[in-house]
This record gives sequence, structure tokens and C-alpha cells, in this order.
Amino acid sequence: MSQRPSYAVGTGLFILLGFAALVYLATQTTSVANVHRGASYTVTTHFADVGQLKERSPVKVAGVRVGQVQSIALDPASAQADVVLAIDKNFNKIPDDSVVTIFTSGLLGDQYIGIDYGSSKKVVGDGGTLALSRSSQPLEAMLGKFLGSGGAADNLGGTYAVSARFTNVGSLSAGAPVKMAGVAIGSVQSVEADPVKLDAKVTLAIDKRYNHIPNDSSAAVFTSGLIGGQYVAIQPGGSPDNLKNDDELILTQSAMQLEDLIGKFLVNGSSSGDKSGSASGTPSPTPPTGKK
Repeated sequence: MSQRPSYAVGTGLFILLGFAALVYLATQTTSVANVHRGASYTVTTHFADVGQLKERSPVKVAGVRVGQVQSIALDPASAQADVVLAIDKNFNKIPDDSVVTIFTSGLLGDQYIGIDYGSSKKVVGDGGTLALSRSSQPLEAMLGKFLGSGGAADNLGGTYAVSARFTNVGSLSAGAPVKMAGVAIGSVQSVEADPVKLDAKVTLAIDKRYNHIPNDSSAAVFTSGLIGGQYVAIQPGGSPDNLKNDDELILTQSAMQLEDLIGKFLVNGSSSGDKSGSASGTPSPTPPTGKK
């Protein structure tokens, strides 16, 4: 009996030491390889948010290290971060339309640059620029995606604006995703109340790659999951004419409030119960036929 407390203390210390070792390895894994390797050439890229990216962070292609971050500086004119990458000269065939993304190694690891090769036949040279980039995502945005709100499509090729009017937008806000067939194709640019028409005007910024959406398509405000964020879903129509910049989606479906859903459920449940009760209950007496 006297040995049980010592076993408990030993087990607790073992668990704490193991957890501390995992945290240390998670935070140190990406720093081990941050050593310069031979000759390199420099490439510049721009990010709206670099998160915790640091100088000497790895640059990777397909998970393999090809260089490191040389410098990070803020451009006062554009309020963006200019990041200079030092890439090993052995990897000098990177297409100039490649996408540069900031990733995090593991749950608590350091951040690094990942390059996703494009399809251009032109390669970026020494002193060149990779214009297509995806910034670091804050923890709050990643938690939002995990809870089901989804994320807006990355603006890689510009957008065009389309508006839609709703009598009720619920908790829809700027930055929410715009989806078609469940895939993010843009984001909500603004949500404004119209003082004349007394409805909400929602402006959608849709990626220019999706420029063949019929102009008779409909838009609806949906909620992702039970506690997820709201988003705008576009259901394509059948018109041969496509949406253009500054067009308006006429067919809309407003957000459904939780109280309305509960009310519909209760009403439908009670009505169906009445019908089943009358069907399965005691039959009504048969009217007299006139026979004596």
C-alpha cells in the first residue's frame, strides 16, 4: 500500500517528461536543416502576412529543402512583406508562375516556405520575382476551417464583383467564402444594409478563373455544420450568358434562423403526428346505411 503513491508520482513524471520532449522536438525539427549549402541565387516574393516566418527558415519543393529565407522586410508603400529567398543553384528550373506558400511544420513547429511548381515554360532567374503567393494563416482562421466554416479561395488571378440582395443575411460577414458545388470560388467582399430597399446588399468577389457562371444562377446563405460559419452558395442556372463584373444575382435565398428551423421542425412533427394518429387510431363509426 505504501508503494502506490511512489508509482503514481513516477508515472506522472514520466508523462510530463515525455510531453516536454515532444514539444521540444516539434519546435526544433525545422531549425536543424537551416544551414546554407553552397552557391545560391535570390528570388523575391510578397506576402500580406508572414506570421512567424524568420530569416534562415527553409524553402522546400515537394517537402525537400532547396534553399532558405534570406531576408524579410516590410514595404511601406504596399504594406506587404517582401521576402527574399536564397535558392540553391542546383534548382534553377522553377517556373515563374509557381505558387509560394507559408506552411507550418507540425502542430508547434517552425514556419517554412513551400513552392508549388507552375506550368510556365519560363523559369525565374536570379533577382526575379514569384508573384503568386499565399500568406500565413492565423490560428483563428485554421480553427474556423476546422469547425466547418471553410475558407475563401485564394486570389491568384484577380476577381470580378457580383452583387446579390437578401432579406436576411444572418451572421454573414465580409471575408466569408463563396462556394459552388461545395468548392470555394471567392469571398464576400462587403455586406451593407440598403436604407431605401430595406434589405442587405452583398458584394461577392469571385475568382476570374470561374468566369462561365450563367447569369440566371441563384445565391443562398448557408451555414456549415451545426456551429460553423455562414457562406454564400451559388447554384448555376442554364442561361447561355455568363455573369460579368458588376452584375447582380436576382434569385436569392436568405439565411435561415435557428428559431425558424426549430419552429418548422416542431410544426412538421406535430402535423405528421396528427396524421399518423388519425390513420392508426380508432376508426370513426360507420354512418347508418338506412337498413332497419
